[in-house]
Amino acid sequence: MKIENGKMKKYKLGEIATIQTGPFGSQLHNEDYVIKGTPIVTVEHLGNKYFTTQNLPLVSDEDKERLKKYLLKENDIVFSRVGAVDRCSFVSEKENGWLFSGRCLRVRPNKEVVNSLWLYYFFTQQHFKDYVRSKAVGCTMPSLNTDLLSDLVITTPPLESQQKIAAVLSSLDDKIALNRRMNAKLEQMAKRLYDHWFVQFDFPNADGKPYKASGGKMVWDETLKREIPEGWKVKSISSLIKENIGGDWGKEELTGNYQLKVSCCRGADIESMTDLPTRYILNSNSSKLLKENDMVVEISGGSPTQATGRCVLISKEILNSFDNKLICSNFCQALSISEKDYVSYFYHMWKMFYDSDIFFNFEGKTSGIKNFQIDTFVAQKWYFPPDKLAKQFGEIASKNYKMKCILDIENKRLCALRDKLLPLLMNGQVEVK
Repeated sequence: MKIENGKMKKYKLGEIATIQTGPFGSQLHNEDYVIKGTPIVTVEHLGNKYFTTQNLPLVSDEDKERLKKYLLKENDIVFSRVGAVDRCSFVSEKENGWLFSGRCLRVRPNKEVVNSLWLYYFFTQQHFKDYVRSKAVGCTMPSLNTDLLSDLVITTPPLESQQKIAAVLSSLDDKIALNRRMNAKLEQMAKRLYDHWFVQFDFPNADGKPYKASGGKMVWDETLKREIPEGWKVKSISSLIKENIGGDWGKEELTGNYQLKVSCCRGADIESMTDLPTRYILNSNSSKLLKENDMVVEISGGSPTQATGRCVLISKEILNSFDNKLICSNFCQALSISEKDYVSYFYHMWKMFYDSDIFFNFEGKTSGIKNFQIDTFVAQKWYFPPDKLAKQFGEIASKNYKMKCILDIENKRLCALRDKLLPLLMNGQVEVK
């Protein structure tokens, strides 16, 4: 089917691409996975332009050869076959030669008719996602198959226009990806510095040499059951918390005394700089507004992927990037640190606790939902460095964090621009010269 409509043409997807279901369960089992081998992407790795790589299963060279029918090539597109059937990812050069699982569908576009990147962006439009979901079968677990996907109607401009549109959108995504890689490096640098100074205790001594490695005196602390540098203090975590600010979900509309307009967030929302819902709170609750150097902690979550205890530090850059004042939701609490020189130390200490899964020992359940027992946790004892060393660390770490916030804010704007351009480019309202 090819329907002319000015410069636009309509095809069924099966006419411009070959579609392949992944290997059936009988062809690949969990016990076939190996420690070192070829990655195989599954549903959990889809949803962004490029695949996430966390918990990628691997298969042996023998299984790769046996399953070569299911190899991925650069410019393929992989769809979720079950569950969130509107999710897809694009195969880059990096994933060339990987495999895809039986819970996925591979779309291999005909490059003579359609540009693969353009087709990926076409798939990401909200109206197309709704269209895909409407064609899925099954109520409890929606699913697609090759016939259903092949029958979807795609409206395409000329190939040259597709290539130009893809180039514009891809350049924005490339910049977003670059910023994320830079942020990952900044985070890793700060994490390594914290570990070097405050876990290995090789902070610079008076001569600029690593303290412990140079023979710096360590003393046994009976409370912590461990050695710490001489002169360091052991006290409760709460001793550095000036104020524990509860969250407030507010109301969606102006009503009664709910007049104070805010952006309401969970910690993870701010960290990713996603759009936050607008709410109204009581004027008397203005003390709940977030301030620079407050640390938002998520205290309620539903799964390990939404683990309680994760945090974000509120910087001046974050505050200035939102039109409204910020407040954390009732899923969070904000901790106001009493001593400015210890803000960076406290924040990275908390992240170290989170990465170590320590918070799972302080989770209770209410109606099946995990709740972080934050007051019980902060009553625990921990070690703290001298003021001068905490300040020295803060001067370094805060510069990294400021740059990370700037890059996050830039990504927020780039994502908004891309999402605004996407439908305009696709329906021809904006033309690329």
